[in-house]
Amino acid sequence: MNEIIPFTVHYNRTKKRIFNYVLKMTGNRMLTEDLVQSVYLKFYENFDTIRNQASVEFWLFRTARNEVFNWFRQKKIKTDLDTPYDTDDLQMSGGNDPESEYSIQELGTLVNKELEKLPPEQREVFVLREYGGLHYEEIAALLDIDQNLVKSRLFKTRQKLIKKFSGYYNKV
Repeated sequence: MNEIIPFTVHYNRTKKRIFNYVLKMTGNRMLTEDLVQSVYLKFYENFDTIRNQASVEFWLFRTARNEVFNWFRQKKIKTDLDTPYDTDDLQMSGGNDPESEYSIQELGTLVNKELEKLPPEQREVFVLREYGGLHYEEIAALLDIDQNLVKSRLFKTRQKLIKKFSGYYNKV
């Protein structure tokens, strides 16, 4: 008999990745907090009905995605390009010296601005892979698209970012 992992363990294990995903999709910290709270409230309410504990992460990302797109549909707006992403919430690691940390934060801000310019399909795949840590198969299942399309979108996004930041990386 499989032991059910408690709700709080799943919450602690996934909260940063879910938060980062929603933040990257919305670009708005306050909205992200509301949407993530809604995701985990639904998770709490449905926790006993999730039969396969191994699929909890998939369920959470799917619910987060639905929350984001439902909000966009309700408001009938696109991502607010004037609102920068809050780079303090992103999990970035760098050197211990202040100059290195500043360079990484600066690069993070620039990358966020470039991500805002991407079509939502490319941005979402990139965010799920790089910030959500999902595998190609998981992204394909979550978005209900072919795995090759996931790879193609990631490749195009990475190429755009490499082209844009190839000179910057040499400075850091």
